[in-house]
Amino acid sequence: MPTIIVDGQQVECREGISVLQAALDAGFNIPHYCYHPGLSIVASCRLCLMEIKMQDPRTGDLSWSPKLTPSCQMPVKDGMEVRFNSNMVASNQRRVMEYLLLNHPLDCPVCDQAGECWLQDYSLQFGAAASRMVDKKQKNPKKDIGPGTLLYQDRCIMCTRCVRFCREVAGTSELCVVNRGHKNEIDVFPGIPLANKLQGNVVDLCPVGAMLDKKFLMSQRVWLLGSSESVCPMCSRGCTIRIDHNEGKVWRLKPRFNPHVNGWWMCDEGRFCWDLIYDDRRLKQPTVKRGGSRQPVEYKDVPAIAGEWFERAAQVDSGKQVGVAISPFMSNEEAWLLASFIRNVAPNAMFVVLPAPREGEDLIFPTGSSRERAKFVVSAEKAPNRRGVEKVILAASGRHATSFKDFIAEIGSGRITAAWIAAGSPEPWNDSELIKAAEHLDMLVVQDYLQGLLAETANLVLPMCAWAEREGSFINDQGLLQRFQRAVAPPGGLMRDGQYLFELAGHCGLYNAGRVRQMMAEAGMSEFEAIHEAPKEPVHAH
Repeated sequence: MPTIIVDGQQVECREGISVLQAALDAGFNIPHYCYHPGLSIVASCRLCLMEIKMQDPRTGDLSWSPKLTPSCQMPVKDGMEVRFNSNMVASNQRRVMEYLLLNHPLDCPVCDQAGECWLQDYSLQFGAAASRMVDKKQKNPKKDIGPGTLLYQDRCIMCTRCVRFCREVAGTSELCVVNRGHKNEIDVFPGIPLANKLQGNVVDLCPVGAMLDKKFLMSQRVWLLGSSESVCPMCSRGCTIRIDHNEGKVWRLKPRFNPHVNGWWMCDEGRFCWDLIYDDRRLKQPTVKRGGSRQPVEYKDVPAIAGEWFERAAQVDSGKQVGVAISPFMSNEEAWLLASFIRNVAPNAMFVVLPAPREGEDLIFPTGSSRERAKFVVSAEKAPNRRGVEKVILAASGRHATSFKDFIAEIGSGRITAAWIAAGSPEPWNDSELIKAAEHLDMLVVQDYLQGLLAETANLVLPMCAWAEREGSFINDQGLLQRFQRAVAPPGGLMRDGQYLFELAGHCGLYNAGRVRQMMAEAGMSEFEAIHEAPKEPVHAH
């Protein structure tokens, strides 16, 4: 590893990185705007300039260069000596900040970026207390540049992160820089709105509040938001994300850096999926069918009701007439608790994984690139945990899951008379073959997220909570076991899935995903001991 000297301190660096990244990694507070480790380097903001010791061509002596050098553009070299703590560097930082603020509107009280704005922070730390500007500020238009994003050009500092993202990561190149000099603006090409499936990332990249998310616009102050680490549930890729919430409501989702999965990015399908939490079609309480009517039932009565039903069904051939379909939207821990309950009362029960929804083929970004050169992938498989549920079923039953087609056939033929079906898709589970076959069952328990025809036929209906209301883990399409935290409480009266399944499986106390994973490991499922944690992000932001 190369070693450089920054402001008199020795710093060990990763091979091939820039001096700026090395200094940031070492804890130095170096202001910068245009630099981002996931994008190309343009060195346009001029805020990260440094002094560097260079060899005098006449004497051969090392001396400080009379000109400042962009630290984002200079690769580290063993023995290099640089400094940021100097009068020349500080003077440049003040001048650059003054220039960037010449025409910037003083609209912090109404700006969504306030509280996490680099311009605010750098102005305080590196700028001047007063502006020498006496002329009227130049005013630029607000632009609606796409279905999800607004551009407040007044606030833009022309870092071009958004332009480079659309060109280099999305590969769609909708954004460009128009005009020249002080009339520079970000804009979309005529007739081409910013509408690619990764467009929400330009809002994350913007350091000053010029790019704005229409769904988050003026809805919350960022300093009021709490954050929980989570995993996106919208496809098998399993992007690591952050859930921002306040007063029991989710307000936005942001990507967390994970070089093994999603890098710095996430797709719009995952970014805006928090709307599903507030779907009016959600099941709101457990119900049981008695006679010809459906009646509410208390959660405390569920273990006794379900236990009695399945024990009675399992009296024939140790449960060969019992079938269990587990959702690929369930966490590993919830799936294991359900499988444990069924295995205990019906050792010969049939286990199946409900089919994961699919949409076309995997989307590779940049658009048109090969998978080997991909910077981001959106999986065609629209469920987060098929692989995890398959592992749980194999461990619980000692055999691989039965095919869904065979499961339907067993129900239709009458060989399965009692079934537990956990659906949990963000869209109503209206598989016509399954619904038709379910009419032959003597007893059906449906665990689902939304109201639908399947739930209407059930003897017992148990509501499932949204992923943001639960905790657990998923296994993604690369085999990585990743945990997610609960961020908000479920709607009033709903119990989290893990809790009633924990009690149903015969355990006492409060459900804890880590505790259940420990039980799974002790039962021989050692793969559930090694949680994959997203590595620390290379420092480039506050």
